[in-house]
Amino acid sequence: MDTPNEYSPEERRLLLRWAHAAIRSGIDEKALDCTAPTPHLEELRGAFTTLHEDSRLRGCIGYVQAIFPLYRTVYETARAAAFHDPRFVPISRNELSHLQIEISVMSPLRPIQPQEVVIGVHGLVVSRGGYCGLLLPQVASEYGWDLEQFLAETCRKAGLPSDALAHGAKLEAFTAEVFGEEYPGSSLVD
Repeated sequence: MDTPNEYSPEERRLLLRWAHAAIRSGIDEKALDCTAPTPHLEELRGAFTTLHEDSRLRGCIGYVQAIFPLYRTVYETARAAAFHDPRFVPISRNELSHLQIEISVMSPLRPIQPQEVVIGVHGLVVSRGGYCGLLLPQVASEYGWDLEQFLAETCRKAGLPSDALAHGAKLEAFTAEVFGEEYPGSSLVD
């Protein structure tokens, strides 16, 4: 069920480099000019930026809704993942060379029935009342979850009981074009 990539290898590299630059500018307490290098990267898109250090999660923040042009979304989410993910202390200058970046560019959300979810293809959003939780498409595959566990874990991420979908919670899905670095800083190498 592979779909063609929307972003070229060069656009992917530009976005990964931009994420590194955003984080470095946060360390240096400087702003960057948020001008997209191509019209394609100016399109409004939701995205998540995930940071790894030594193969461990070090931060992940994103926008579900397309509120900024993709280039700015990557800037905002990279800085937020580095400095404002409440699960981690802010990134330090010493960690910069150890960061490995992954970007997930999201499709719009759409309602979905649980039996329609395809592991490794769909990311999920579960919501009810003021509670909402999201898991990216790659999470279920990385943890070896089956459909039942993926649904339950997304409910738990929302702060809801694992069976919340049977009790009126809303289920939405999205797909994502996911790309990242082979090793820390590989997008920075010419």
